[in-house]
Amino acid sequence: MALPAATLRFPHHRVLLHRTRLAYVHLGHLLTDAKRDRAARVYGYVAVWLPEELLVLTLQEGEVVNAVATTDGLSFRTLSIADALASVPSAAEIGEICFHEADDEQLATMHFTQTTEPWPWPPELATDDAQALMAWLHATMHDGVVEVYISGGMNYAVLRHGQVVRGFFADPTSGLADAALASLVLPGRHGASQRRIRLFGVPPQLPVLAPPALIAAYRDLMASLVRRLVSAGRSSAPAVAEQARQLLIARHPSLEQMPFGVSAGRDPVADVATLSADVGAWISEMLFAMPLDDTTPERLLGELTHDRRHMFQSAGLFDALPWKAEW
Repeated sequence: MALPAATLRFPHHRVLLHRTRLAYVHLGHLLTDAKRDRAARVYGYVAVWLPEELLVLTLQEGEVVNAVATTDGLSFRTLSIADALASVPSAAEIGEICFHEADDEQLATMHFTQTTEPWPWPPELATDDAQALMAWLHATMHDGVVEVYISGGMNYAVLRHGQVVRGFFADPTSGLADAALASLVLPGRHGASQRRIRLFGVPPQLPVLAPPALIAAYRDLMASLVRRLVSAGRSSAPAVAEQARQLLIARHPSLEQMPFGVSAGRDPVADVATLSADVGAWISEMLFAMPLDDTTPERLLGELTHDRRHMFQSAGLFDALPWKAEW
């Protein structure tokens, strides 16, 4: 049975890799080249059609910053970058892949419509009546996005004050963006079962998930902190670390995927700032609960973070701590 999302297509500016069999492409090499080659450091997406689901990896300047998956093209779930990459077999016999360049605003729009519930249309509005739909959008001065799905193609019209200011269309269109939207709404060319029209608000910037390297660095940092406490005579440090994590999960959800002493497992699905704030709260809880006699929190933080201080600084960890690290 074919995957319901197998025909899904998204808009693009330029085709960097046409949809081709996954057996001919090594995803890891493709992404490495996207980072290494200056000309390939583009904004875009890699779509991978697997037998069980469709993966969409979003890239900014050649770096994977987000990932979603769907089985039906309607309901999407956000994945950590590591989990998304791990779900693609290195020697797949079945599956397809493409690499397309796209505008950053389009990428944010795609992710927003995939992960956010649409606004309800008024029950009296016939969404297949292009004139009525455009008149309603103008009358309400809507700011946001109209998404139109037709026969596998995803199309997005961006509105400001009820006017279509630009659009991103999966298939070639002619004329201005408002005329293109109106033509997509008309039921003449497409059966109703092949078309879906949804309304959304204004998309925020594309969320940038914490990369696997940063997550691994935070796991190493917590392990180093506990080892340092144990070496100073705090033998209960491992148990205290896990207890503190459990207590903080309600306010810092990303810590649920950061169990102490477990190196394997799923990475948290969190942006860089959120993960850094959560880890900062965990470190603070530990140092308040188990102060050391032979050093200060400032010197201890400097000792533990010295080798990766630039990474942690960029991620915002030091801003999330009540002490200033001393190197």
